Amino acid sequence: MHTSTHTVLYDPDGLIEAELPLDREPYECLVKAVLAWSGEGTVTTRDYEQIALQLTGHARAIAADVRRRANQLPKDSGPKALADVVLREAEGRLSKAIEGTVHCAQNRARLVRALYARLDRLGAAPATQAV
Repeated sequence: MHTSTHTVLYDPDGLIEAELPLDREPYECLVKAVLAWSGEGTVTTRDYEQIALQLTGHARAIAADVRRRANQLPKDSGPKALADVVLREAEGRLSKAIEGTVHCAQNRARLVRALYARLDRLGAAPATQAV
């Protein structure tokens, strides 16, 4: 007999995730380090892939936060329109396959930076309920 110690949560609206703050500082440090690379170095292809995977996962979490905050704004607001543009761009960039290259890791780092910038701007926007 096998008993599981795991509990599966059913949260189709992502309400639990919405209440958890992003662990921002380590990813901002990673983004800064990745963007400082000047070319192929001593990092292996697998390491580049792992870094890109970490940044991809975090970018998806930030994008979900951006989407939640943007959905709280009126449909015709400027900040919501800009967030929608950034989210479409993020979806396109995240749909590309991960490669074990500096270029790929840096692109994911730039995406994380852009998503945080949009999230910060949405945080400064007046939070009114969507119409």
